[in-house]
Amino acid sequence: MRHYKKIIQWGILSGVSVVVAGCMGVSGPFNRDPKPVEPVQQTDAAALKRFQDTNTESASAVDTAIELSKKYAAISEEMAKLQSEKQSLMAENNQLKQRLAAMEPEAAAAKKELAEANDLLVEMRIELNNWKTDVLGFRDEMRQADKAQLEALIKILGILGGELKAAPPASEAAAGAAN
Repeated sequence: MRHYKKIIQWGILSGVSVVVAGCMGVSGPFNRDPKPVEPVQQTDAAALKRFQDTNTESASAVDTAIELSKKYAAISEEMAKLQSEKQSLMAENNQLKQRLAAMEPEAAAAKKELAEANDLLVEMRIELNNWKTDVLGFRDEMRQADKAQLEALIKILGILGGELKAAPPASEAAAGAAN
């Protein structure tokens, strides 16, 4: 706060000195050729308003200097806030960069583990499909073995003199075995 008071005091002092220096007359004539000034047409209303004083009748140079020093103090305060915010954002950014640097090796390791797990899953799926094929093939082999045993039993019964009823046709026997 004390800093801002000094700024205001210096602003007032500089404003007063500018006013006093501007009121002093020039001892000799200017040797400069006056050139006609062409009016500049600005389309920006804000630029026109910037140079127009709304209360020129009541504002003296001291009042203007005080007003400008107040504006300067407000802008300086805002700049200080923005600088502190910038510093905090930079500190947060540095912390996030450090966390990122710490997480990158973990992410690489996790990516490697996922690739290995994916390869393992592919291998396991291939083995499962092979096992499924083997089981289905073994089931067909078991059916053929059971069929061979039944045919052998029928022959043995026929040799032993057992009565055989009409044997089902071969196509029905194959259809019954598939169920």
